[in-house]
Amino acid sequence: MHRLLLSLLLLTPALAQPPAWQTRDARAAGMDPQRLRQMQDELAKLRTDALLVVRRGRIVHEWYAPEWNAARPHGTASLAKALVGGMSLLVALNDGRLALDDPASKFIPSWQRQPLKSKITIRQLATHTSGLEDAEQDNIPHMQLPGWKGAFWKRQPDPFSISIRDTPVVFEPGQGNAYSNPGMAALGYAITASLRGTAYPDLKLALRDRILRPLAVPDTEWEIGYGQGYSVDGLSLYATWGGASFTARAAARVGLLMLQRGEFGGQRLFASTWVDRMQADAGMPVQDRASGDPAPRSGLGWWINTDGIWPGVPRDTIVGAGAGHQVLIVIPSLDLVVVRYGQALTPPGVSSGFWAPILKGILQPVMESVVTRTAYPPSPVIAGVQFAPKGTILRQAPDSDNWPLTWGDDGALYTAYGDGRGFAPFTEQKLSLGFARVDGTAAKFRGVNIRSATGERTGDGAKGAKASGLLMVRKRLYMWVRNVGNAQLAWSDDRGKTWTWGFRLEQSFGAPAFLNYGRNYAGARDGYVYVYSQDGASAYDSDNGVVLMRAPVRRLTERAAWEFFAGLDSAGAPRWSSSLDARQSVFRNPRRCQRVDAVYHPVLKRYLLVAGFNHTSGWGMHDAPEPWGPWTTAFETEHWDIEGAHGYRLPAKWFSGDGKSLSLVYSATHGRNTPDDDAFCVREVQLQLR
Repeated sequence: MHRLLLSLLLLTPALAQPPAWQTRDARAAGMDPQRLRQMQDELAKLRTDALLVVRRGRIVHEWYAPEWNAARPHGTASLAKALVGGMSLLVALNDGRLALDDPASKFIPSWQRQPLKSKITIRQLATHTSGLEDAEQDNIPHMQLPGWKGAFWKRQPDPFSISIRDTPVVFEPGQGNAYSNPGMAALGYAITASLRGTAYPDLKLALRDRILRPLAVPDTEWEIGYGQGYSVDGLSLYATWGGASFTARAAARVGLLMLQRGEFGGQRLFASTWVDRMQADAGMPVQDRASGDPAPRSGLGWWINTDGIWPGVPRDTIVGAGAGHQVLIVIPSLDLVVVRYGQALTPPGVSSGFWAPILKGILQPVMESVVTRTAYPPSPVIAGVQFAPKGTILRQAPDSDNWPLTWGDDGALYTAYGDGRGFAPFTEQKLSLGFARVDGTAAKFRGVNIRSATGERTGDGAKGAKASGLLMVRKRLYMWVRNVGNAQLAWSDDRGKTWTWGFRLEQSFGAPAFLNYGRNYAGARDGYVYVYSQDGASAYDSDNGVVLMRAPVRRLTERAAWEFFAGLDSAGAPRWSSSLDARQSVFRNPRRCQRVDAVYHPVLKRYLLVAGFNHTSGWGMHDAPEPWGPWTTAFETEHWDIEGAHGYRLPAKWFSGDGKSLSLVYSATHGRNTPDDDAFCVREVQLQLR
């Protein structure tokens, strides 16, 4: 029953109308149009049929050879291993129909009594580590191959029976990596068997109803299985290793679904955790790299760059690829999808490996065409951000981190720390949630621990409750606490000594942070309190967007008083909904939203949003005239000059009178077992104003 309900729920988003394709000027999307045209010209010489570049969800470059167009499907060869095999596996995993480490024999009964095949797992089939031999031999054309290998490609009687019955195992499953088309066929058989009894009992229906129609891909723009299915053992089977045709736009839609972690058009089609698993290192042996060909590691049906085998290409890049260099590239950190179809990028008879031409001919030119990695245009107010030299950084409270801050009614800053013992003299016990008061200026401050029997918590990392946001308003101190599935509100009427614990938010809002104004919330724009969070359950993951909610100042402790940002109306005004399910992102930066903070700048009359990309020094500062945008970029960096920095805060108390000087508080790991490890760090920031 649980699986049936889950399946029905996941089918629901298909009823919503996804967005149609839109185009955008490449320069406005942060790409160099001249370099894109140059890449197009170079690829055209290399027998390219189609080139499509999508950035931030919009087409920025699209080109077809004379006999091709946007509506004509193109053969994808082994790119089908991602588009068909990988995506159908995602359906089955998401719905709980199978597990990665299930023995494949659970779904292929004829393997149960075979010594080696009974050991093969779903994970191994999806990563070419099963040991099943490939149906290739000595560069002989497929239709001329002898024995079972020729029969596989001739599909006589059918390729699935041959893969399961006749294909030998040439090494111990899981102990090597050897490309295997029959292995992918066996995976397709197992997935189909797992879907028996559902509303989509074959892979064509599963792809159509669960993926392609919800992505607004017309049925005329794709085909799978060499145009036919096979009835084997009561199953309707389609090829997962090849035989698919997709338009470039259809393939790009699948790429966008992966980039956006299972979300499309404001609808969630798949759980983000499973999409992440598809694109993560599957932990299996890597392809042979002895030849010098930069072969990537294996995700699940996809190839991944997690170990940086492709220099200069982001490590979150995933690729589906097939013979003739049919390629689908997804780079979440750049919000970028690229499709290339055609013939091989190397002339016949030239030996350069498979992956080297993709790196040289597509990936490197794409990277050269990216001018800016920011998701939003430059700020019209802040021309630049300069940080004081590292030698001027002040650090206290070593080995504690987190540090949400608010300006209290008494003029002090109030903060909370995690996984440490706070300021000297330190607490006798390490706390996951402790409290402190900070007096003085950014150049000369003093922190004092506040002990609280009702507020303090213990536990390391994600196992311990931690504060993600603080706000003093009307002399009451409010706190959002994360790592409690998902976040809980608490409040104190004696400046942090005693806490009352209130309601929880159990969906999204994994690390809520208040929008702070001046002292004791003075100067607020209206009678509401605003709260931002990454749109995910965990403060340890990076999500696609940031969500926003608000409640009247006098009703913050009432769950029913909170409403959620639900997008903008036709006039650009915010819509608010009492339903959490109606939420929409107020800020988007795919795979790069983790632990945010927000503050109003009274001199600039701008809202500043600081958002970490990850836990390793990637972050940005954005500004807007309203709490809901439109956002522009004041500063972004992939790798800040402080190692392991995270948890960026801008306390309003430490803004200079002219608005040009701020003080950034953050946590950072400067090396294990040193006094600087995860301290309360303060660094001066100078804004260059336009």
